[in-house]
Amino acid sequence: MISFLEDIQFAEKQWFWLFLLLPAMLVWYLIRLKNYEGELNFSSFDNFKNIGSSLKAKLRHSTFALRLIGISLLILALARPQSRSSWKDVKTEGIDIVISMDISLSMLAKDFKPNRLEVAKEVILDFIDARPNDKIGMVIFSGEAFTQCPLTVDHKVLKNMFPEIKAGMLDQGTAIGLGLASAVSRLKDSKAKSKVIILISDGVSNVGEITPLTAGEIAQTYGLRVYTIGVGSKGKALQPVAMYPNGQLEYDYVDVEIDEAVMNKISQMTGGKYFRATDKESLSNIYKEIDKMEKTIISEKSFTNKAEHFLPFALGALISLLLEFLLKRTIFKSVP
Repeated sequence: MISFLEDIQFAEKQWFWLFLLLPAMLVWYLIRLKNYEGELNFSSFDNFKNIGSSLKAKLRHSTFALRLIGISLLILALARPQSRSSWKDVKTEGIDIVISMDISLSMLAKDFKPNRLEVAKEVILDFIDARPNDKIGMVIFSGEAFTQCPLTVDHKVLKNMFPEIKAGMLDQGTAIGLGLASAVSRLKDSKAKSKVIILISDGVSNVGEITPLTAGEIAQTYGLRVYTIGVGSKGKALQPVAMYPNGQLEYDYVDVEIDEAVMNKISQMTGGKYFRATDKESLSNIYKEIDKMEKTIISEKSFTNKAEHFLPFALGALISLLLEFLLKRTIFKSVP
């Protein structure tokens, strides 16, 4: 209730001058009350000591209080109380970024704790928090690619989707070309001066209709800068090698194979950079690189919405004045 009243503004404040009538009404009431009082002379008040006031006597001024409340609420209603929701026209510097992340079963490898996928998600969330003015989107891929979230400045919506991202939710395989091409399709029509794709994978492309280099050439055509990240430690890593119908995974130690030559070539042809992510520091380095890039202006249009709130005040005034009228003609009815 207090928060609601803090948001209220009055469009017709000149009606507040009517509040000057209230002190005059109070003076008039006191004078009138004085004139109605009578006098009785007693030799002693001892017989009246144990006689208390009745409830009716205690509430005899309540009708006048209701009148004051009713008139006050009526004045507030005439002043047109309003609440306003608004967003100002804000211009901020930022770039458009699409993150394309591999979610194949190999991303569950145990060389990162608890696994590569969870660490990648955690670091990406930190990266999103560090870029509050950027429009960011998300593509996930394994044997196929899927747009998890289009470009948005509402990072809360994007971050709320991360718990839904799980390895094995798409067809199996590693289609790096499709993952990159899907990110390109999300950025190619962007009006931003700087457009960036961050591609994260832990393997070698083995499926998909589009090869990684072909997708890289498409990104180059549209002027998109691609940063590629190979996720995985050196040597062997404990990772899934089979998944049973019940969803249970079988793990074994497998050589970590990342097509670093292809990923590096994609970054070079688009003006980006390749990183080997063996820990969280790699994505931190990406953030530093992107932060040095030229930024563009994002304009957010203003919007204002007004809502009238005179009705609760008018109803309150009506109830108060009606209650005063009924009480004066029933319980507090005066006899001439």
